[in-house]
Amino acid sequence: MSKSKRLLELMMTVNRKRKFTVKELAQEFGVSTRTMLRDLQELSELGVPLYSEVGPHGGYQVLKERILPPIAFSEEEAVAMFFAVHALRHYSSLPFEEESASALDKFYLHMSGDIRDRIDQMKNRVDFVTPTRQQDSPYLSILLEAAVHQKVLRIEYGSKGSEAGRTIQPIGIYSNNGLWFCPAYCSLRKDFRIFRCDRIHSAVYDTNGIEPMDLRHVHLGNKESFFQTEKESAQLYAELSPKKGVQMCEAVLWLGSHLHIREEGTGWLEGTIPQNDLAFYARFFIGLGNEVTVKQPTELIGYMKQLFAEIMAKYD
Repeated sequence: MSKSKRLLELMMTVNRKRKFTVKELAQEFGVSTRTMLRDLQELSELGVPLYSEVGPHGGYQVLKERILPPIAFSEEEAVAMFFAVHALRHYSSLPFEEESASALDKFYLHMSGDIRDRIDQMKNRVDFVTPTRQQDSPYLSILLEAAVHQKVLRIEYGSKGSEAGRTIQPIGIYSNNGLWFCPAYCSLRKDFRIFRCDRIHSAVYDTNGIEPMDLRHVHLGNKESFFQTEKESAQLYAELSPKKGVQMCEAVLWLGSHLHIREEGTGWLEGTIPQNDLAFYARFFIGLGNEVTVKQPTELIGYMKQLFAEIMAKYD
């Protein structure tokens, strides 16, 4: 085996093992311990974070932040990866902000001069616009970690002018229209809720010994089916104008499962919505103006009439 191939396989091996001795690796790769020591030294110089321990139970281990083996990208793949990360710059908060900036620098600095020139020219020709929000969401990382590892969090949450402590178990985080949201099981409500991440003012792992629920089957792709029960729901039906009404609703992430489009271009919204969110839906549909006609539920229409009356009263 050539030295370069051996170093590449060694990098993948130590990432997988995490803890090992020089003798173990030397036997696995069929080289002397002296050769293996030299190889490990070269890996360390390449940036693999190795740590050595002395003593009868000593050896080497890879620190928490592992280094991935080299990946060969084509020019088009490298440019695509660069702009995928570059698009995140519009977000005021990210769950991996420092890491994405570091990855972007590595992509750019290790490209040849002609590819960097191409990227420089493309920066002013392509963009992924996201509304710039003033609100920060500083706890995205711990929310994501808790979702991945099935952990319970204690948060301080501010909503409608008040702030209260909540115990939640996140199932993920997602961004919509420049804002971050965290669907989670709320111990206070005994049900699933969606939390605005910029309204979370603190988040720490729970230390009261609350047993996490097994939510591995709940994820962002199927969360809607867990978020409402029959008695809490209302049946929505609304007609949409062709093109504009449909297009305005296509841009709304949380309406995706409710939107239906006919061949001639008109569409309609149909499905269950949370009863306690009717005021929110009323404000949303009023914002669509003549592009929507709400048919049901009657409670939603009542909220909309009330809002219309309040708006009209301002201009009497």
